[in-house]
Amino acid sequence: GSHFLGSQYSTSYMMNEEHQYMTPEDEWDRDLLLDPAWEKQQRKTFTAWCNSHLRKAGTQIENIEDDFRNGLKLMLLLEVISGERLPKPDKGKMRFHKIANVNKALDFICSKGVKLVSIGAEEIVDGNTKMTLGMIWTIILRFAIQDISVEETSAKEGLLLWCQRKTAPYRNVNVQNFHISWKDGLALCALIHRHRPDLIDYSKLKKDDPIGNLNTAFEVAEKYLDIPKMLDAEDIVNTPKPDEKAIMTYVSCFYHAFAGAEQAETAANRICKVLAVNQENEKLMEEYEKLASELLEWIRKTIPWLENRTAEHHMRAMQQKLEDFRDYRRIHKPPRVQEKCQLEINFNTLQTKLRLSNRPAFMPSEGKMVSDIANAWKGLEQVEKGYEEWLLTEIRRLERLDHLAEKFKQKCSLHQSWTSGKEELLSMKDYESASLMEIRALMRKHEAFESDLAAHQDRVEQIAAIAQELNELDYHDASSVNTRCQGICDQWDNLGTLTQKRRDSLERVEKLWETIDQLYLEFAKRAAPFNNWMDGAMEDLQDMFIVHSTEEIHSLITAHDQFKATLPEADKERMATMGIQSEIVKIAQTYGIKLSGVNPYTNLSPQDITNKWETVKHLVPLRDQMLQEEVARQQANERLRRQFAAQANIIGPWIQTKMEEIGHVSVDIAGSLEEQMNSLKQYEQNIINYKCNIDKLEGDHQLSQESLIFDNKHTNYTMEHIRVGWEQLLTTIARTINEVENQILTRDAKGISQEQLNEFRASFNHFDRKRNGMMDPDDFRACLISMGYDLVSSLAGEVEFARIMTLVDSNNTGVVTFQAFIDFMTRETAETDTADQVMASFKILASDKSYITVDELRRELPPEQAEYCISRMTRYIGADGPAGALDYISFSSALYGESDL
Repeated sequence: GSHFLGSQYSTSYMMNEEHQYMTPEDEWDRDLLLDPAWEKQQRKTFTAWCNSHLRKAGTQIENIEDDFRNGLKLMLLLEVISGERLPKPDKGKMRFHKIANVNKALDFICSKGVKLVSIGAEEIVDGNTKMTLGMIWTIILRFAIQDISVEETSAKEGLLLWCQRKTAPYRNVNVQNFHISWKDGLALCALIHRHRPDLIDYSKLKKDDPIGNLNTAFEVAEKYLDIPKMLDAEDIVNTPKPDEKAIMTYVSCFYHAFAGAEQAETAANRICKVLAVNQENEKLMEEYEKLASELLEWIRKTIPWLENRTAEHHMRAMQQKLEDFRDYRRIHKPPRVQEKCQLEINFNTLQTKLRLSNRPAFMPSEGKMVSDIANAWKGLEQVEKGYEEWLLTEIRRLERLDHLAEKFKQKCSLHQSWTSGKEELLSMKDYESASLMEIRALMRKHEAFESDLAAHQDRVEQIAAIAQELNELDYHDASSVNTRCQGICDQWDNLGTLTQKRRDSLERVEKLWETIDQLYLEFAKRAAPFNNWMDGAMEDLQDMFIVHSTEEIHSLITAHDQFKATLPEADKERMATMGIQSEIVKIAQTYGIKLSGVNPYTNLSPQDITNKWETVKHLVPLRDQMLQEEVARQQANERLRRQFAAQANIIGPWIQTKMEEIGHVSVDIAGSLEEQMNSLKQYEQNIINYKCNIDKLEGDHQLSQESLIFDNKHTNYTMEHIRVGWEQLLTTIARTINEVENQILTRDAKGISQEQLNEFRASFNHFDRKRNGMMDPDDFRACLISMGYDLVSSLAGEVEFARIMTLVDSNNTGVVTFQAFIDFMTRETAETDTADQVMASFKILASDKSYITVDELRRELPPEQAEYCISRMTRYIGADGPAGALDYISFSSALYGESDL
């Protein structure tokens, strides 16, 4: 209970001689004459007090005025209670030896600033009771009571005020002095119960039992608090006014017994506070590391997917890739954008908390810095940038390839259908056994075939041109196209060779034949080209087409209208051709010629011409309908373009305006930081509410892509522009809110008022010339001068300003932010814990030892905080520590990033 006397008074404390409680009171003579009971009370109390300290040195006194006469135990008492060494005592037993030793003790008391009045060594050596008690009282005042101070009061008043505060809640207790206020014993019991309610049941005490109350207090104090019994209950109760010095001496022992516990509690609270900050910061660091790892892993897996530009052979597969990319942009990437922004905000908040609590800055694991994440993100967006354009280009290429491949197959089928059997016919030698008429018919028939063959030359050239274009566009099945094309070309060359051979043969025998049926020949000659024309017309009417604008489809309609304009002339040709056949029939009827019903010069019958003509007339309205449907589709596409452009031309400037407004909002808003925060969060909510417009635009953008619309002349904004702008807007408002949150953290941690913060903000805004939330160094210097800093143009002023700039702009960015300005203005008044303060708190818990034990930590700290310390403290390596002792000094330094003391 009296461990305070060890180190607490280990250094010299020079006391002002004018402090009245240091001067021995001049009331002793009157007290002695008026109430002889004072001597008995003081003798017992002072003797017990002296023995409570002398027993630490293995001795004690029996008679206070006799046992101090040779000065030896007096010097020993002073060494024990002061913790200092006195001069070596004289060993002789002569009177002058005793006087010399007592003088050494008195000189030591005087060296502590105590003015001794009327106390001399001779009186002590002679055993003068009054003088001896007076000297002991002086020692008690100096070493047990002097440093008691509550709210800057004197020692006596401080001790009285402490007693009053501790006993204020208790019934029947009213401490006003150090004599009669203690007679019933309730005040002493209240003091014990206040600090150790487990030792006394205060509710059972009675005011009319002072002897019982006093003895209860004395016995409990001696047994559990190590405070010896210094008073007799009967003496106190039976004395009108108990001795004040005796009561003060005894009560001061309670103060020191309990004040140490309160000091330890305060130290424990400080340590808990510091450890709680450390634990919270470590949790934030772990969360940052986890979030950073997940985001970097996602980027690492996504980039190869976007870098893969392997084209698919089929349109459906490429369209699936485009759909996957749309899902990535709309579903998978936005949460990652938010994670990246949140990661930056968490990092800034953590660094602010570490700075405000005097902790070293957080350094993430290698490869997980904010800059590393930003670089990885930049790499992601670089590979993402051209991916969609590549997809759309490939889709256009496949669309063109599919169109050409289908056109190639159609023309090949038509051509192969026409050539079917032609080689066998050309190889026939029917002319060898034919009649004259039949020979001539065969000749004319062959001429008609040659005309037909020449007409089909254009289709063969078209087939070859389409095959060449498919090869140039890297068609996946180019080998089968080339094989089929080569077969057609080889067959065509063979047909030409066979045709020439048959002509040569017919010409050789032509001289043998004389007559020919001119009408059949004329029919054949007119029917063949007309039939070819109808074949070409049917092919054109069924020809496939692909357009991307209303202009292109109108061009096709114009060509179709021109074709329809030729139909009346074609009908005249049909009628003329059919008239020849009628003439043949008429002549045969006239001259009784029996017709075989077969034109010897052509395989085309009048019915063939009629059927094909009906087919042409049927295909014309179908072609009209197909073109009109395409017109409607292109008009719908144009509406989609205009609809997208109308929204994009509103949303694009809106995003730009909001970006500019955010740059000014934190500077322009007046009022408290909370009001500014509320305004910014309302601003953020307004922006979030606008998200529906972005979603609608995404929907229109998807409709355009599904309709294969790849250009839009009505707007300069693409969906990519809008997406990037929107993500930047969300990130900027979140960062701005985080800056205000950090200002609130700074304001609260620094203990500055809203009025001071408003003054700082007003000064900052005044010198923020560009209204962008940053000051140039020259403006910052002017701001400091306006606030009273001596930075005029002199060497000292330049040096001081350079020092200040290293504090507010440690990264040499060339500007001073409002956060840096606030940190600087509040730096001098910061009330934060330091490593020295935490170390001093641990020292109290360790009872002034340079190490601390596991049991002490678990006894003084809450379980969670104690185990935190035990798991992180290193083993104490000093020789004076027991096994398992822990090093709290290096632990305290490590909390603040200091390598040593």
